[in-house]
Amino acid sequence: MARVIASNVRKGNILDIDGKLCLVLTAESFFPGKGTPTTQIDMRRLSDGVKVSQRYRTTEQVERAFVEDSEFSYLYQDGENYVFMNPVNYEQITVVPDVIGDQSVYLQEGMTVKLSVHEGIAVAIELPQRVTLEVAETEPVTKGQTASSSYKPAIMTNGIRVMVPPHIGPGSRIIVMTADGTYAERAKD
Repeated sequence: MARVIASNVRKGNILDIDGKLCLVLTAESFFPGKGTPTTQIDMRRLSDGVKVSQRYRTTEQVERAFVEDSEFSYLYQDGENYVFMNPVNYEQITVVPDVIGDQSVYLQEGMTVKLSVHEGIAVAIELPQRVTLEVAETEPVTKGQTASSSYKPAIMTNGIRVMVPPHIGPGSRIIVMTADGTYAERAKD
């Protein structure tokens, strides 16, 4: 554990608050004309997912947990859990579904992700910004639609729904942004 002043805490840091690990969602410092400067930190407890909000004086110290960020390759899903492998030392790590959350639909075999590991347990995951998916089904093009403003719904092979331009049909491979599930472009391959 390392002690840092509250004003140095950033989004993505993991703090130890009363023995529980918390992922920082936002950290905002306030410097009023009169009075004590403060830092408002919004966090999510990693153990149960509860959102916590705390305010500190900017010079107050908080415990920052030592978390190692490493790249891992996704191998397979083992029941409910997901198995990843460190490509450097071939060590495998099992990740519980709560850590991955809704992003599990984007996981593909062999995909490289960044895992944050604390004492041998994965506490956070960062997927690539873009993934290539194949369109399973989509509505046919309506005559008279203009390509510039109209999008149609499409179902990907992994089951998610993405709004795509009219020229995209079943079997097309497209690039989807993992942050919000939006269409980026047609895949070049």
